[in-house]
Amino acid sequence: MVAWTDYKRDAKARGALALELYAAISTPAGTPEDVKSNLPDHLAYQRQLELDGKLAFAGPMSDETGDHMQGTGLIIYRASDLDEARALAEADPMHKSGARSFVLRRWLINEGSLNMTIGLSTKSIDIG
Repeated sequence: MVAWTDYKRDAKARGALALELYAAISTPAGTPEDVKSNLPDHLAYQRQLELDGKLAFAGPMSDETGDHMQGTGLIIYRASDLDEARALAEADPMHKSGARSFVLRRWLINEGSLNMTIGLSTKSIDIG
């Protein structure tokens, strides 16, 4: 087993991006009514994190077949360290209320791409 700091250092040395983000896998822990009643506050919290630059991505995930929603969500935080990411996840109204629970992991982004088109005259953005 390789220590996280060594792995990150080695990834950077071989030319990888080595961008450290934090992934919270969020699952229902309360009743469907608990989740539904916390949804407005959860979405407002997510929006504020996005405005603050602390939220990279968030959304629901399907089951293994890809055909059904199972209630699992994935939240990707930008944070200075694991402790800050944990504090962000714990402050989420869904988690704070007990409606959902989470498991937090570090995620090292090494490869990939984002495709984006910005229409200057149309003032539009297409993320593909």
